[in-house]
Amino acid sequence: GCPLTPLPPVSMAIRLTYVLQDWQQYFWPQQPPDIDALVGGEVGGLEFGKLPFGACEDPISELHLATTWPHLTEGIIVDNDVYSDLDPIQAPQWSVRIRKADNPQCLLGDFLNEFFKLCRRKESTDEILGRSAFEEDGKEVADITHALSKLTEPAPVPIHKLSVTNMVHSAKKKIRKHRGVDESPLNNEVLNTILLVSELPMHTRFIKKTYFLQFKSAPSDSLTYKLALCLCMINFYHGGVKGVAHLWQEFVLEMRYRWENNYLIPGLANGPPDLRCCLLHQKLQMLNCCIERKKARDEGKRGSVSDRSPGGSSGDAGKGADHSGDNSKETDKEKEVGKSWESWSDSEEEFFECLSDTEDLKGNGQENGKKGGAKEGSKEPVNLKPEGRLHPHGKLTLLHPGEPLYIPITQEPAPMTEDLLEEQSEVLAKLGTSAEGAHLRARMQSACLLSDMESFKAANPGCCLEDFVRWYSPRDYIEEEVVDEKGNVVIKGELSARMKIPSNMWVEAWETAKPVPARRQKRLFDDTREAEKVLHYLAVQKPADLARHLLSCIIHAAVLKVKEEEVLEDISSVKKIIKQIISHSSKVLRFPNPEDKKLEEIIAQIMSVEAIIARARSLKAKFGVEKCENEEEKEDLQRFVNCLLEQPEVSVLGAGRGPAGSVIHKLFVNAQRVSAMPPLDEELRRSGSSDERRLNTGAVSDFPPPTGREVILRTTVPRPAPYSKPLPQRMYSVLTKEDFRLAGAFSADTTFF
Repeated sequence: GCPLTPLPPVSMAIRLTYVLQDWQQYFWPQQPPDIDALVGGEVGGLEFGKLPFGACEDPISELHLATTWPHLTEGIIVDNDVYSDLDPIQAPQWSVRIRKADNPQCLLGDFLNEFFKLCRRKESTDEILGRSAFEEDGKEVADITHALSKLTEPAPVPIHKLSVTNMVHSAKKKIRKHRGVDESPLNNEVLNTILLVSELPMHTRFIKKTYFLQFKSAPSDSLTYKLALCLCMINFYHGGVKGVAHLWQEFVLEMRYRWENNYLIPGLANGPPDLRCCLLHQKLQMLNCCIERKKARDEGKRGSVSDRSPGGSSGDAGKGADHSGDNSKETDKEKEVGKSWESWSDSEEEFFECLSDTEDLKGNGQENGKKGGAKEGSKEPVNLKPEGRLHPHGKLTLLHPGEPLYIPITQEPAPMTEDLLEEQSEVLAKLGTSAEGAHLRARMQSACLLSDMESFKAANPGCCLEDFVRWYSPRDYIEEEVVDEKGNVVIKGELSARMKIPSNMWVEAWETAKPVPARRQKRLFDDTREAEKVLHYLAVQKPADLARHLLSCIIHAAVLKVKEEEVLEDISSVKKIIKQIISHSSKVLRFPNPEDKKLEEIIAQIMSVEAIIARARSLKAKFGVEKCENEEEKEDLQRFVNCLLEQPEVSVLGAGRGPAGSVIHKLFVNAQRVSAMPPLDEELRRSGSSDERRLNTGAVSDFPPPTGREVILRTTVPRPAPYSKPLPQRMYSVLTKEDFRLAGAFSADTTFF
């Protein structure tokens, strides 16, 4: 009796997933590094002075192709182990996922990690290389009986060619005394290559000049920057920490040789140390300043000896010099120094006092100091001969003699590195806030002021404090118009209120100052002492300290490298990450001792960018983006590759018939042919004609068996009773080689149940 209820139609959706694992080797563009060719510079990205870039292995391990038939009717499809109606090429929908390699080996990331590990080493250079290379032989040190004779013996310094290779030769001899040539971590060829790199110009196509200011590193064309890159390369390829210690030892010896022989250090900007750069760069700039001062002084001595005549005098040496007011103080000072070095003692190296030349001034200076120079009318005796004049001021005249006011040749203030400034600040702070401490602090800070006052007095005999203030600090000399006794309007000037304060430092300095030209004064900047301090600072640096100093330069170089590579790929997500790296690095590296954890975060970000760019290049090579001749198809492929990098799964436009689908089809076909091709020896042993082998090869399918099958069954039926409301029912199943899962989602009408 009861009629059978007809079964409702069931809709099917089938998705087959194919996995491509066998990428052909020729699809991966990155060549393995040729370590033997590094010195010769045959590999473009790996010569000294440049950081390498790219992955050593394919960063894309698998490609998953999902072919989907979203709407199929039940009963019309056959799909089993023997036969299947589901042809992937005919599938209406394709989508692709890529599986990224876990932690692919990337060259730039490896370089950064190895260099950062160097920061945590504890050994000193002597502990790494053995006995100090700066020590002399025991025989030479032990024999002190001939010490005085050695001091008096003439020791001519040979003048080598101005070449880094020739200069370092004598330095290497000292090392060979204690270590054989074969034992050196770096051979001569590598050393010469590195030292020549420091003189070559850097490639600056993609370099932004202000990055070194943000990172507190060094300019990208500077010696410090190139040294950091070379040390990074040595640490990775040429002996690790031993190679770094050896190169640094050679570098320090080279710096000492340049100091002793007056050769300026190349690759450093002129002028005082740039406090915006790393401390090591400041130290090298300070050493260059010392060399420059010493060189100018030695050349001035030689010039004065050659120009000296029996009847000549040096009193008016600077008087005839006529320079424009816009000339720099340093340039004019050098010109004047070259003319009037007769007053120097040939044996004097440390200080500029020449008592024999200033005895006649001594009494006048002391007498003038007793006359009360603090008063407005006090002035220097006019009978002194003017010395050390640069050029007339042009507008001002001396208040009392009425003669033209001459701008004196003054000493340049001493250049300072940031650690010296910090030490000076600590010393001044320790003086306390008492009156005595404040007075002593003011005197310590007024050394340059006292020197300028003495130079001014020597250039302007008969001057007074008001004359000096009018030139040195015009705002402290107040002029106003007044009416004199005759009714004429005249301009009357006086010192400012702060200059009239009792025990004013300016007044005390003026009373103490003697009329001594700059060339006879004690040096404000003792280049000999400062150079020895810098050389000692460099010599005692451990490899870990050196790595800490140069880490900002390495991060700077790494950012420039990834930015240069990103410009070639034009990936929007990479641009955002690079901006984050620059922002993060500029905050972290500004501090003297950044935390290791924050530095590791920066290095991890750089490594992630390198991996993304390597993946992009891998995909572009696999999909043949550069080889595509049709511009429209090329743009479609480029967009598809960019989407693969940024999205977990990407739909393929046109499925198997679109540009990307055709490339994917070819990739699977090539992989199938290679997998079906037997090894060469087995093929030679196999019997049969060439026609049979061709038949067997032609029977290979374009796609491998699907790795996974997913099926969704959908229908609408009334449940739980035949008269209930029809509701959707869904069943999902997935079948892989190792797994079978079944999931259902069933709905029921609960109105009356």
